[in-house]
Order: sequence, then structure tokens, then C-alpha cells
Amino acid sequence: MRFSHVLNVIAQDAGRLAARLRSFGELAWLAEGRAFDIGFDGDPAAVLKTARAAAGDLATELKADINVVACQGRRKKLLVSDMESTIVSCECLDELAAIAGIGPKIAAITERAMRGEIAFEGALRERVALLKGLPVTALEEVYREKVKLIGGARELVATMKANGARTLLVSGGFTWFTGRVKDAAGFDEHQSNTLHDDGKVLSGTVGEPILGREAKLEALKRALAEQEFAPAAAIAIGDGANDLAMIRYAGENGGLGIAFHAKPLVAEAAGTSIAHNDLKAVLYLQGYCEGEIVTPPPPKPEPPVYKL
Repeated sequence: MRFSHVLNVIAQDAGRLAARLRSFGELAWLAEGRAFDIGFDGDPAAVLKTARAAAGDLATELKADINVVACQGRRKKLLVSDMESTIVSCECLDELAAIAGIGPKIAAITERAMRGEIAFEGALRERVALLKGLPVTALEEVYREKVKLIGGARELVATMKANGARTLLVSGGFTWFTGRVKDAAGFDEHQSNTLHDDGKVLSGTVGEPILGREAKLEALKRALAEQEFAPAAAIAIGDGANDLAMIRYAGENGGLGIAFHAKPLVAEAAGTSIAHNDLKAVLYLQGYCEGEIVTPPPPKPEPPVYKL
């Protein structure tokens, strides 16, 4: 291992940034024109600050993500990821609310919870209560029409699994969705909340205890213990305030705690941030080259299933 850390740069036209950052050291391309590393020894925080200053406005123009990653144990063995706005592009509860005709009301509560302004658990109970009486067929409608994997999701999971990693999807959403997204993206396991119904309509209640911020952290710790991995072997990734505890735990214990297109509270607290690129960036952060990335075959379409 030549260096203690790498400066990792991912951008739409990374070559233009490479010209500005060559003074930091020798470039190693991970994906030509897209992602590169520069190895270094020294103070990671100082190098990151200086590099971002050197990149300047060009980094914004090129939608660049610039981070520092330790070389020791760079490729991780456990991926624990949030689902909504991280693996899929929507917030499922907000989409259900749109069908119910109360979209703005529920979306406002969701936004406050994700920014950390109100407790997630209470916010979830309040929003679910407003959905009482919604036909269960709305779940299928949301999944078929709104739930789309974010770019790179399947490649991220497949590549890490091909290299011996365990993958866990954890969500403050509902098992009806996480079970399907788990299969679509290729995760090993999923964990989330149970939405109650009477077979025809939603009951307006959710199973207790609710999986929120602390439950996500416990899921991470439990997965580490089950696999007998040290915390440094973990990646925790998410976008909202209820992801912050697991992101901090991973980042503060030698792993990667990644804020992905995150709310300001989360982006500021996380040690690593992906603000512009898709989920393949998580592979580049671990030092995977383009030729090492696994592209799995597309999943088979599911027949409509309405049972919760």
C-alpha cells in the first residue's frame, strides 16, 4: 500500500478536473473520463479542503463529488442502505398520499421528518393515519408506476456481492415495498415497517415498534455481529435524518458513512457525500474500476400481488 488515503473524484467530465488537481499527485483512473484517485499521505481533512478549493466553480459545473477515502480496508464487506430516495427515486408514502388526494399535506410532514425537525416515529404514525381507508390496490399502483431504481443500484449490489459482501436494505417505509425492491435490486435482506390493512383498505396503523433512526443503527450493528465483521467493514448510506445514526457509526468506526443526495443536516454530518452522481459512485469510492463492475441481468417482471 503506497499511500494512506486517496482523493477520489467523480464527475461528468473528470478529465477537466484532473488538470486542476494534478499537483496533488499521480492520477489513477477508475473509469476513463469519469472517476479517478490520487493517492497521498498526510492530513485527510486538509487535503480535502484544499482540493475542493482548487476545483472551485468547475466542480459545481461538472457536478463533481470529491471525497477522501482511507486505503486500508477500502473495499467493504457489508452494505446497509436506506431505500427511498437512495435506492429508489421516490417516497412511497408520499405517492400513496397523492392517490388519496392529500399529497401536499403528507409531503410536508415527510420533508420535516427527513430534515430532522420532527421525530420520525411520530411523523410516520401521523401520516399513516391519514391514509386510513385507501384501497390496498394503491400499493400496486405506486410500485408499478412510481418506484424506479436509481441508476447504479443493481450494479452496486451485484458488484459488492460478487466480492463477498452482505447487503441489507433498511427502510422507515413498508415491507410491501422493501420486499419487492430487495428482489429488484438484488439485496440479500430487507427490514422495514408493516402497514396494516383489512384485506381491502388500509387500516391507518403501522406495526410497532417502528423502525426509525435507532432501529436502523441496530440493524447495522446486528448485521456486523452476524457476519463477524468489524465496523470498519461497513458502508451505511442514506439521505434523511433517520439514516444519520447508522451513517455516523460507520464513518466514525473506519467504515464509509455516505450521505446520498441528502438533506443538508445529513450531508453536513456525514464524512462522505455523493451529491451529484448515481450509485456507481459508491463503487468508485471503494476503488472498483469500471471493468470490475458487475451488471446483472434484469429481474423478471412480477405479476400483480395485492396481499400485504
